Amino acid sequence: MTDEIAQHYRQIIQSLGENPDREGLRDTPKRAAKAMQFLNAGYGQSLEEIINGAVFESQTDEMVLVKDIELYSLCEHHLLPFIGKCHIAYLPDGKVLGLSKFARIVDMYARRMQIQENLTREIAEAILQVTNARGVAVVIESRHLCMMMRGVEKQNSSMTTSVMLGGFREDQATRQEFLTLIS
Repeated sequence: MTDEIAQHYRQIIQSLGENPDREGLRDTPKRAAKAMQFLNAGYGQSLEEIINGAVFESQTDEMVLVKDIELYSLCEHHLLPFIGKCHIAYLPDGKVLGLSKFARIVDMYARRMQIQENLTREIAEAILQVTNARGVAVVIESRHLCMMMRGVEKQNSSMTTSVMLGGFREDQATRQEFLTLIS
């Protein structure tokens, strides 16, 4: 698979008017292919594999919040990165999720080509699915290189998306507590 992707990168480099055989570019197609495979590793992962049984019984019923989970993803429209952070909260209902699993879930979905709006929803629905929580809230703040490096070229722009499920959608006070805690 790496060789096939590398051949396509070689053709792209050549089509742009560069010599893929010159010293600095000789190994670039293979390096780019490996990078693209790494950046899209989420396609080869499943939620069950990521969680690996790390859901535990707990009497905790107050909000659990994990803030500032860094993320790197590729915009499906231009294949350029968007970089940011994700905040996740949930209202446990007898079960809690191992702390590192939040970052692993974010990484699994972020390492797929997509738009930020869908990424936010995928993460929220995954947390809800594995915990059966009374509510889940996810906010992602990121900067998109497709907007910064090309097109309108706005360097200071950022995008924020949110998904509120269950108690975070239905209860304004719970939603406000979450939003206050992440600001």
